[in-house]
This record gives sequence, structure tokens and C-alpha cells, in this order.
Amino acid sequence: MIRSFKSPAAYVQGRDALDQLGDRLEPVAASALVLADADVLEIVGDRAEASLRDADVEPTLEEFGGEASEDEIDRLTEIAREGGADAIVGAGGGKALDTAKAVRENAGGAMVSLPTIASTDAPTSALSVIYSDEGEFERYWFYEAHPDLVLVDTAIVAGAPARFFRSGIADAMATWFEADAVRRADGENFFGEGPTHAAHSISRLCYDLLREHGRSAVRAVERGVVTESVEAVTEANTLLSGLGFENGGIAAAHSIHNGLTQLEAAHGATHGEKVNVGTIAQLVLEGRDDAIVDDVIEFSIALGLPVTLEEVGVDDPSEDDLERVARAAVAEGETIHNAFDASVEEVRDALVAADDLGARRRADD
Repeated sequence: MIRSFKSPAAYVQGRDALDQLGDRLEPVAASALVLADADVLEIVGDRAEASLRDADVEPTLEEFGGEASEDEIDRLTEIAREGGADAIVGAGGGKALDTAKAVRENAGGAMVSLPTIASTDAPTSALSVIYSDEGEFERYWFYEAHPDLVLVDTAIVAGAPARFFRSGIADAMATWFEADAVRRADGENFFGEGPTHAAHSISRLCYDLLREHGRSAVRAVERGVVTESVEAVTEANTLLSGLGFENGGIAAAHSIHNGLTQLEAAHGATHGEKVNVGTIAQLVLEGRDDAIVDDVIEFSIALGLPVTLEEVGVDDPSEDDLERVARAAVAEGETIHNAFDASVEEVRDALVAADDLGARRRADD
């Protein structure tokens, strides 16, 4: 089997890193289109514009509509083309960054990921998760090119709501369990090739940093401060998880997340929160030891992460709801097939069993 490993051209992280945007982009661009939703523009817009102007890069700021949908991508692509932007800068969460990647794919030029929350592993990847205008998962779009630069300002990350930071930890935790399952099943990474030893080791390091620093990092972010633990977990959530999921492959946890997006009741939960429920369900589907499942549930509870369907908005799901989630999770092309030959019934039962384990542990608190 051919094995492969791919990554962004550069990753930069630290307090006040945003102020380096212009200097780092100037060698490859004379103009830049900055895409961010209204709230994110309030946080980073002026500083991004000033940094670009100081480096003689002409900035254009445009409000992102909030959903990584084909309609929004087409709208912003037209703006990029009309303005002749040499670079696309996506600022915000995963949907904004995925939209910016799609716009760069259509319009050309350089691409910068500027995450303002450490909530997903989207910043580093060469793919976009595409949703409907209503927020339902539709498909993955894959690109040849990765972002040219991932720029993470940890002061901004620490100033964001702690819920997003927790959500990023949940998404990053799944990286290890999915990459390990893919490796044991001789599955494929996101490039349709075999995972390298490096990808497997990076995924494990990601998990180890979360376990070593997760609790103290969450407490620091709750206070809005940057510590070495915040730096470590931000790196795990963003860089290590991004490299790990793409090069190591993902499996059932993200497929179950995608299934949960089919239920409107779950739309209020973040990506990572739904993934966490999917991770526990994957461990049950695998038949992992009780001690491992219990440990992940207890760590999740300690961080304030959901461990039940009710906690992601799906209270007392009907049989039809569970069937719908499971059927979407095993649809053709879903990532569960990288590691599991699972039926609709097996996924549904794993989800029910995982929900029960989470509820019982939660009741003991």
C-alpha cells in the first residue's frame, strides 16, 4: 500500500500572532479578501486590516453568512473574482474556514486559515465539509492544495467562549480513536492512501496532550487567560488533530456526527459536541474494554462535554430518529467504512448503548 502524509505550508501559533498576518502574506499577495461573520469581524477585522495595510497588502473585508453551503461559496467566489484578490483569508470557526478554502479553490491564489476558536481541526486541512443552507451535512469537498498559512492567535482563542475550546478537545480526542481504528483495519486516510507511522504517532500525541493539559487549559480559558496548557491544547486541537485526522483517517465517530446533523434537534450542538457522542458510540461499536469507555466518559464529564444524546439536543429520540441517524452514518462514502463493516442496526444499537452508559455515569455525579 502506498502511504502518504500532507500538510499546510506553514503553521504559526502564539499570543498576538494576528499582528503578523500582513508580514507573512506580503511575499505572495498584493491584495487579500478577509471572510468572517459579523461577530468575528468585530474581533479581528480592524487588526487584520491594519496588519495587511502595514505590509502593503490591500485588504477587503466581507461578511460570511454563517453556513458552508454551495450558495454561500458561490456568492463569495464572485466577490473574490470581481475584486481580483490574490489571497483568501478565512477567519472564525470551521465553517468560515471551510468556505474560504472552497472560495480559494474556485478563485485561485493563496489561502490563510485564521481560526479565532480552537474548536475544530478544519484550519489545516485540504477539504471542506459542505452543508445545506439549513445546516445538514451533505458531502466533503477535497482539494489538491492545503492552506498556505495557518495563523493562530492564542489570546483570541482564550478570549472566546470556553464552550468552543471544550468542543475542540472533543473533536481532537476523536482523532486518536479513529486513526487507531483505521490503522488496525488497514483503512485509508483522506487521500485514499495508507496512513503513515507519523500520522498514527501524531494522533496519539494529540490525545496525550489533551489528557495531560485539558483540565487546566479549560479552566484558564474560562478565565480568559493564556497559559502553557492553553498553548498545548490549542496546538493539539488545531495542528495535531488536523494532521492526524487527514493523514491518519477518520472512522465512525465523525460518521455518527454526520448522522446526528440530520436531526434538527441536534443543530444547536457544536461539531465537537456531536463528535464526542460519536466517539463513545464508536468505542461501544468496537467492543472496547469497559475501563476504556468509562475513562473517556469520565474525562468528558470532567471537561463539561456531552456524553448523552439528550445533551446534544436529542431528548428521548424515536426509533425513526435513531434509524435516520444510523442510516446516514453508514451511507455510501461515509468514513465509518474506513474501519468498520457495520450495519444500520449495529450503529443504532451502539448509539443506544453508549447513550445509556453516559446517562448512568452522569446520574452518579
